[in-house]
Amino acid sequence: MAKFISNNFLINKVSGLFKSAPKNIRWLIIISLMLLAIMTLDRLVVFFAFRITGQTMRGTVNALVLGIRYDLREAGIVAISLLLFASLKPLNPFKRSFGKILWLTLLSIFTVLLLFIYVADFIHYDYLHQRLNASALNFLHDAGISLKMVVQTYPVIKITLLLLTMSFFAILLINKSYKQIASQNAEKVTVKNSWIWGVALFLLYGLGIYGHLGQYPLRWSDAFALGDDHLSQLALNPVQSFVSSLGFTKDTYDKKKVTDGYARMATYLGVKNPEITKLDFGRSYVASDSSTPNYNVVLVICESFSAYKSSMWGNPLNTTPFFSQLCNEGVFFNHCYTPHFGTARGVWATITSIPDVELNKTASRNPALADQHTLINDMTGYEKYYFIGGSTSWANMRALLVNNIGGLHLYEQDNYDAPKVDVWGISDKNLFLQANKKLQAARKPFFAVIQTSDNHRPYTIPEEDKKEFTVVQYPVDTLHKYGFQSNAELNAFRYTDFCFKKFIEAARHEDYYKNTVFVFVGDHGIRGDAAAMFPRAWTDNGLTCFHVPLLFYAPGILSPARHTANCSQVDILPTVAGILKKKYRNTAMGRDLFHISDTTSNVSFMIDHDLHQTGVVKGDYFYTIQAGSGKEQLMSVINNNKMPTGRSTDSLRQALKTITEDFYETSRYMLYNNRKNKVQN
Repeated sequence: MAKFISNNFLINKVSGLFKSAPKNIRWLIIISLMLLAIMTLDRLVVFFAFRITGQTMRGTVNALVLGIRYDLREAGIVAISLLLFASLKPLNPFKRSFGKILWLTLLSIFTVLLLFIYVADFIHYDYLHQRLNASALNFLHDAGISLKMVVQTYPVIKITLLLLTMSFFAILLINKSYKQIASQNAEKVTVKNSWIWGVALFLLYGLGIYGHLGQYPLRWSDAFALGDDHLSQLALNPVQSFVSSLGFTKDTYDKKKVTDGYARMATYLGVKNPEITKLDFGRSYVASDSSTPNYNVVLVICESFSAYKSSMWGNPLNTTPFFSQLCNEGVFFNHCYTPHFGTARGVWATITSIPDVELNKTASRNPALADQHTLINDMTGYEKYYFIGGSTSWANMRALLVNNIGGLHLYEQDNYDAPKVDVWGISDKNLFLQANKKLQAARKPFFAVIQTSDNHRPYTIPEEDKKEFTVVQYPVDTLHKYGFQSNAELNAFRYTDFCFKKFIEAARHEDYYKNTVFVFVGDHGIRGDAAAMFPRAWTDNGLTCFHVPLLFYAPGILSPARHTANCSQVDILPTVAGILKKKYRNTAMGRDLFHISDTTSNVSFMIDHDLHQTGVVKGDYFYTIQAGSGKEQLMSVINNNKMPTGRSTDSLRQALKTITEDFYETSRYMLYNNRKNKVQN
């Protein structure tokens, strides 16, 4: 190594290839190549040290190639920083002594820190089989114990010597490369050439940082699209993993509070053998009738499907007449509430059956929560599909879906023979029709999820549909009275109903239709004025954000019914599993809505991240408590004036406060203790 550096082989090669470039550009190329070599070497060490049998060559190569793309991002950030700031004459290391000292010092510190991170990452991976992330900072709370564990487990002296040796050679290479380039009598570089080289490298490294040629940048969640936990961890860059998870260091759970509420939550969820020492919320269900046909399932997650804006609750603008007809023919729950506002959180709750109670960002953006059990995997023998008009790079949803749904067939905007209409990809009508084509060709029972998006700004109505779909116009005061801000929003809502109709009409012509359970649920509601349809609490206290339709539609399988019991997105998959009469193990929050003896006990938990408050709807009442201030509110959801008085109010308020805290703390715990491998074992 020392001989290699002293011979300046790499430096001379780079200088020869880029002799027309300014010295600072030649230097940054060498530095970025050195950093890339360090990161690639680390990944190879991790691969050989922790490789497992049965890994395919193709999967390993894909993981290593993806890892290099992550590494290019880190090297690119350093290179562009050097390119931009070293171009300033006072900071130019080849024109000012201050610039020389500054860059040699900064690069040396950065490289040593990088090597330290990679050594820590190796130990972290050996200990937890996860790349280094910000959760490692939790070990600092018990620094003494953690240090003793490390000293007693690992050869700390050898590791320290190795780190010092690698740091010495890295700093030596940085200094030697600088001296070699500084001593060269380079050809005179024109201003034009400097600009050309600068712009070209800025674009090249910028592309490396962005990581994709498409709409979305390369994200940590792309690693989990590999569909294998070991390969995903191999691909990840520990620097990016650590930085990406920094915002979640305070998002964990309070074990004491979970323990305090365990008995109550275990009773509510139906845990048959409670074990408070293990905080086990698992419930195993055995198939009640093995002769039941393997019904298909199509779960439609509907963008911004706010209840008070739709026809099912009597909105005079009659925005969803077709869906209202479906509700009359299916099993309709008119008191369904999403646990939160926001699409990413709604999809999370539906797929995992756990409310997304992460405080800072969505759970899908937290690398520590990428491994989750979903009841979709308990549908053994089923093909799994997920259809979305855009991209699952949005909100890092790819990690949740591909990493956790075994054998998932994921279809995104580039997989369809349909035009992209706006930022959200292809139109919902084409999304439904494309999904229908795939499903009618399926040769096995299937579980399919279709996620819509057109009922969202910019409220695009495709030109190809305007001949069949009639755009309407209402006065502004009429729109506002019935919950809409504009005609564009109203027509987008109506277009959703148009798309539902196109889908069901197409499906009715397919063989799979008669053997399929269709489930429709809103991903969330929309805050707005619902006073024309609901009591004031819905508008004044933001219940409109959470209230959505929930429909199980399966003519010939399910008898029509209308239920007023409170329910939630988290109840959907357990209910579907119950309809299918499948064996499954539930370690999350949901309950089977068709098999609850006392539906009055149903609780719908909600967390409003905008207002920093949590709450529940139970029976006829909506209770909320705000974090920090502790401000509480108790209101009726069925009548403006129907409220208990005196001691009964205090008793009810305290009971709902306890329920709210139990749901919140248990949900926080479940997010970190719902790993699919743990459940399967």
